[in-house]
Amino acid sequence: MNNPVSRRQFLSRVGAVGGSAAVYQAAIGLGLAPAASLAAPRARLDALTGGQRRSVVILGAGISGLACAYELERAGYDCTIIEASHRIGGRVLTIRAGDLVDEMGNQQICGFDDHPSLYFNAGPARIPAHHRLMHHYCKTLGVPLEVFVNENYHAWVQEPNAFGGKPVRMREFMADARGFMTELIAKSPNRAEFEATFSAADAERLFEFLRSYGDLDAKGRYRGSGRAGYASGGWLEASTLKTPLDFKQLLNAKFWREAMHWGELSDQAAPMMQVVGGSDNLIKSFAAQIKSSILTQAPVQAINLAEDGVTVIYNQRGENKAIRADYCLNNIPAHLLAGIHNNFPAPYFAALGLVDWGKLMKIGLQMSKRFWEDEGIYGGISWTGQEIEQIWYPSHGYNGAKGVVLGAYIFEEETTEAFARLTPAERLQRAIEQGAAIHPKYASYVENGVSVPWNRMNHMMGCGSFGTDEDRKRWFKTLQGPAGRHYLMGDQISYHPGWQEGALSSAHFVLAQLNERAKTEAGGHA
Repeated sequence: MNNPVSRRQFLSRVGAVGGSAAVYQAAIGLGLAPAASLAAPRARLDALTGGQRRSVVILGAGISGLACAYELERAGYDCTIIEASHRIGGRVLTIRAGDLVDEMGNQQICGFDDHPSLYFNAGPARIPAHHRLMHHYCKTLGVPLEVFVNENYHAWVQEPNAFGGKPVRMREFMADARGFMTELIAKSPNRAEFEATFSAADAERLFEFLRSYGDLDAKGRYRGSGRAGYASGGWLEASTLKTPLDFKQLLNAKFWREAMHWGELSDQAAPMMQVVGGSDNLIKSFAAQIKSSILTQAPVQAINLAEDGVTVIYNQRGENKAIRADYCLNNIPAHLLAGIHNNFPAPYFAALGLVDWGKLMKIGLQMSKRFWEDEGIYGGISWTGQEIEQIWYPSHGYNGAKGVVLGAYIFEEETTEAFARLTPAERLQRAIEQGAAIHPKYASYVENGVSVPWNRMNHMMGCGSFGTDEDRKRWFKTLQGPAGRHYLMGDQISYHPGWQEGALSSAHFVLAQLNERAKTEAGGHA
């Protein structure tokens, strides 16, 4: 008879072998944790009837503002969208030939060739499978999707403090790291504990699991694995395994701390999708379906709340203009909104100043040749311990003549600020020099490029609200609620900052509040 083992003990063992992602999935299967929420529910707007007319002014033509206009129009509301920038889309920014990069003090014009495949998404690029609102709108608006290669085991891992700074294939790093660690577990003096809590048959199966997971030999030793790739052979002669990487060098690298498990994160797991031709094609599809006026280059000067409506003052072509509406939906970043004249309640205004915004940078480089495909890399990300952090290879235009590589995706705040202080030309040069540590002939392929430091982008000055749980406790609920007839929205009031799904979830959250209010004010009949 099998000896029983507690679920807590079982999850502990799963964690020792499979990591936190394995524990979470096992916990769901055991009923110890809820399955992840797929998305905030779509708001159901009651159509206005009986001659009712209600007006809404929407501040910001980002994805949440456009989604609100799209839904409100269909329920009979009159909408006006006011956008400070020269373009719509907010942080959904796809850069192509001739586009303006509106960085404060460093405006750039993109020099990419005018070709459909030569673009890069300086803002959102990926759509996880469980971001249901994004998939809903892409389907509803007829926006085609294609697979985004987020993790490619053929891409490179390069760190200055490991392997003499030479790049190694991701598959080699991961196979050897898991092989060595699994061998240690298989030899662990705690093996007797496994046998004490499992039956003999279960203990044997567990050992076989470890062998399979780490590709160990019959004695539980790691001698190399085909998962790491082969040193030679495999076609017309027998394959020869690569000599495993030095375990101490593996430990010196930072890759295993997070990036090695990147594809197991809920928002990074394969398969991921991308909008065909650039993320802004969804923005264009929204705009094509919206009949409301969209006023661009019209920065808001003041927001005045009243009992029966909201008045917004904006400036367009040097002239201040006023618009009054029954409600105001506001997508302006909170840290910028705090600097606009308003009569918000004191606690609400104070909360605006507590929101901390992220500082990220992306650099796009047009390459004269898709040299990475000669290295067997089709899409995916190479990781480096250098300042540039990541290199992305495009998930479209395969086997074409040229391509645009994301030559840097910098998350580290201090590094972003340091890069932002450089001229655009200096940023490109530094990114090219660091890319050469992975691809030695990198510089010879670069034709031109652009850099997008989000903390310096006009009308943005940041890219997503961040902060500790304690910080959020101080302001989150306040800003999720209305200030009179004014509602804040955008990913800044979601727990998914930096993702389009967070922005859309906030939009539907606000629409649901507005719908209930409108029904109440209409005597329960909308």
